Order: sequence, then structure tokens, then C-alpha cells
Amino acid sequence: MEREKVVVGLSGGVDSSVAALLLKEEGYDVIGVTMQTWDPEENGGLSHGSAILEDARRVADYLKIPHYVMDFHEEFKQHVVNYFTGEYLRGRTPNPCVVCNRWVKWEALLARSAGLGAELIATGHYARIERLANGRLAVRRAASQAKDQTYALYNLTQDQLAHTLMPVGGMDKEEIRRIACQAGIPVAQKPDSQEICFIPDKDYAGFIKRYTGASVPEGDFVDQNGQILGRHKGIIHYTVGQRKGLDLAMGHPVFVTAIRPDENQVVIGNSEDVFTKSLRCSNLNWMAMDGLHGETVKVNAKIRYAHKGAPCTIREVGEDTVECVFDEPVRAVTPGQSVVFYDGDCVAGGGVIL
Repeated sequence: MEREKVVVGLSGGVDSSVAALLLKEEGYDVIGVTMQTWDPEENGGLSHGSAILEDARRVADYLKIPHYVMDFHEEFKQHVVNYFTGEYLRGRTPNPCVVCNRWVKWEALLARSAGLGAELIATGHYARIERLANGRLAVRRAASQAKDQTYALYNLTQDQLAHTLMPVGGMDKEEIRRIACQAGIPVAQKPDSQEICFIPDKDYAGFIKRYTGASVPEGDFVDQNGQILGRHKGIIHYTVGQRKGLDLAMGHPVFVTAIRPDENQVVIGNSEDVFTKSLRCSNLNWMAMDGLHGETVKVNAKIRYAHKGAPCTIREVGEDTVECVFDEPVRAVTPGQSVVFYDGDCVAGGGVIL
């Protein structure tokens, strides 16, 4: 009987390496693919990418699985980098991992995997895929709450989920490292990556200026009434809720409460001004449910990756627009970030905050 082929996205890290190992042990015909999302000709791309590529090759060789390097830098540039820089220039704070997952790590990889004869892809994400009683597929929180990555996966489609395996979602990091060590995987003790992959030095503003060549002029810090408080360095340096790096001598802690790109203003307020009870979102993707259909639904919502979630009520307020009203005020609702709705441990859906 021919074994079912699965393409594992090998990132050079321990999670994807263990995912490949587990699937091989389960009897799958495992193919390792490393997605080259950088352009080796661009400044700084080669050194960062080469380390990833070398680690992935070492893992594939050790596991005795075929390994391919696929060039996705055009897809990555179009869907992720252009989106990221464009949003910041519009005074918004984007979430590049969400769009990368949807359009590159899933959409583009699934299409390329078909050319290798594989209908399935697998990743080392901390999440589980579950088919619900209503017949729909949803991502379910990982067994390790500290590592759960479902927030960044809310935008996946039903078809993408139907062709995906997530072998490590039921484990915690310690167990994954233990499996890797026992198996002798070369990257067993490799530390986790924390930064945005294409900006390893974390200098977002510097990257945006270099990449786009855009002029990002200084402007005014203003209070809620429009009174000028000082000068800012350019809107790409700020995000809602920010306290550090404002260089404003106000005599008490102040925070960014809004960014007004049309006026080139950054609005400053006190701690209580950063809290709100409602938000609106668009660019919706439904997962555990197929939409609201005019109903009002109670869910838990996360307004950023690190947010623990808060109970709220959601309802449609227009085509592809949902209003979310929280039981208690939440801090720093940030335009451009995603809000993800949970029904229990499963992702119900989500959208981008307006």
C-alpha cells in the first residue's frame, strides 16, 4: 500500500523538526520543504536565511527525508512585506504572521506541494485541528496554553484546514525538546525565534524607510482636544497603548491613544484613555461557525497575540463588518491588529480591527 505523502514546512526549528519525526514514525511519506521567503540578492537577506536553510538541511539529512528549498520570496513580498509596510504608513499596526500563514505558509505551500504529489501539509504550530458537530473544521487551543498559536491561525480556510496536520499541538515545549533530544535531532536545543522574521534587529521604522523609500515626516503630539504637546518622530514609530519612547515630559505617565495619519498627529492621553468597551472589525474569516446570520453571539475575544481574551458580544453592523462589545473595558484596541473570537477552546472566527 502506498504511503500518504505529506509536506512538512521545515523552518530549522525544533517544533517543525519533531513534527516531521512524528509523522515519519506514523508511517507517512514525509517530504521536507524550506520556504525561502528572503531574496538572497537583497542586503541582509542571505546571512539570516542561510542559517535557517542550513539547520533545515541538517534535520532532513538526519531524518533521512527528501528536502527541497522553494522560493516564495515574491509571494512573501506581495502578501506580507508590502502589507506590513503599507499598514504602518497608514498609521495602523499590522500582524504580518496572520497574513503569512494564510497566503504563504498555507495557500502558496499547498499549491506547490501538489507538484510533489502531496495533498497534505504539516507544520510545527501549537494548535489542534478539530471537526465539530456542525461539520466545520476549526483550530483548537494547544495543550500548552503558554505556547498556543491559534490567534495567528484564525484566517485559515476550511479547505486549507482539511489538508493540514498539526502533530505537536497536543504537547508542551518541554515534551517536544525531550523527544528531539532522545531522537538526536540536531536542533533539539535551538532557542525559539522571537522577532518578526524579516526584521531580526526589531528596527521596524528603519526597515520601513529603507524598503519603501517613503518620507516619514515629524508631526505633532496632541491631546484629546487637539492641543499640541510636542513633536513626534513620524507615525511609523508609534502604536496605540505605547508608553515608552515618547520623550514627553508631562510629569505623569502618558500613552498613545490614537494615530491620525491624515493630520500626521499622534494623540496622547492618560492610562484610562487607552481603555474602550467596543471595537469594529472587517476582513472577516469564519471558522467554527459560518457567520452570524443576523444573530447576536457571546464569545471570548483576543485583541492581540498576548491578550488572554475577554468575554464580549458580537453582531453584524454591515457587510463584512462586525461590532464587538466587551463586558468590561479592554486596553489598547489597536487598528490593524486582529481580533479573534473563541467559542470555548475553538476559534469561531475573527477579523482586522478598524
